[in-house]
Amino acid sequence: MLPVREADPRLDDLRSAAVRAFEPKCMKVGVLTAALQELTRREIRDADPDRAVEDWAGFARDLGVDTIQLSAALHPTEADVPPEAMLDPVANTLDLRQPFDRSRARRVERALASAGVSVSDIGYFDNMLHDDPAIRRGKHAFMQRVFDAAGELGVHAVCGFVGRNQRLSTDENLRDFEDHFVPLLEIARSRGLTYRVEQCPMPGWDPGDHFHNNIAYTPGAWIALHRICEKHGVGDVFRIHYDPSHAILMGLDSRSIFQYLRDELAARELLQLDIAATHLVVEHEYPRARIQDRERLTPILQGSIAFVRSVDQAAAAMYALQHEVLAAQDIPIQGCGREAYRS
Repeated sequence: MLPVREADPRLDDLRSAAVRAFEPKCMKVGVLTAALQELTRREIRDADPDRAVEDWAGFARDLGVDTIQLSAALHPTEADVPPEAMLDPVANTLDLRQPFDRSRARRVERALASAGVSVSDIGYFDNMLHDDPAIRRGKHAFMQRVFDAAGELGVHAVCGFVGRNQRLSTDENLRDFEDHFVPLLEIARSRGLTYRVEQCPMPGWDPGDHFHNNIAYTPGAWIALHRICEKHGVGDVFRIHYDPSHAILMGLDSRSIFQYLRDELAARELLQLDIAATHLVVEHEYPRARIQDRERLTPILQGSIAFVRSVDQAAAAMYALQHEVLAAQDIPIQGCGREAYRS
């Protein structure tokens, strides 16, 4: 006779644990339309202000992205900063020299629907704290046109900068933000919009050659600005459009920024994101690769997009495995912080 072995209580625990299916959730991957400013020639899009968006919708379909970040900017004839002075690519793909009314919105919506892509947000990257009052008023008026366009298209977010008044100290800029930028956020809130601030310091943006031309460039500044926003009831409107390349520009690594906010947790755990509604945007800001020729640029963008999508798929798989599949069976996870992952 074979000896009778006692049951292992650990097996009973495993059998009684819930089994959750492996169902990784991925983000929506998009591209900033400023990546190819000259997709539609200037003489064509100046005469037909919505042609550039139509052309970009078709290009986005060919690139295989889910969304586009629609670039808006003051027309070159109206801008106070020449394009060559901008660190990031800018483009008025969305031409707002004339009001963006319902008929224009319908035309753009038809193009997006035909291409099977959507708009993640509208990006207008400018100095909203400019020291010249007249120039500042023009930028704020244009930002409100961007808000109008977002409303017409059913887009729920606008992306941009805070900027900096170089005539003022940092503390004075915070007060300037409270006095003059918060009212913009109040308008955004009234229209159901969030304002996503990209944390680029914008070196080279100012003729005085200052490195920091956007005060919202570090986690410490985000916290200070957010506290001001919370005081005025617009804390839920002010959000960060996080760009890891700018962290690298300032000598930071991406993880350290999140560790500063909350130690030992990566972005997905920390931010409690609604992954299916979260966007990853390929801005394509490498100057030497910003080739303004569709045929030559297409494989470059396709490679960047494929890489970003693969990274997100890997992150989604790891998160689903550790925080859903293993957690449902009460199996401790590995790989948090600097802990090794053995699998």
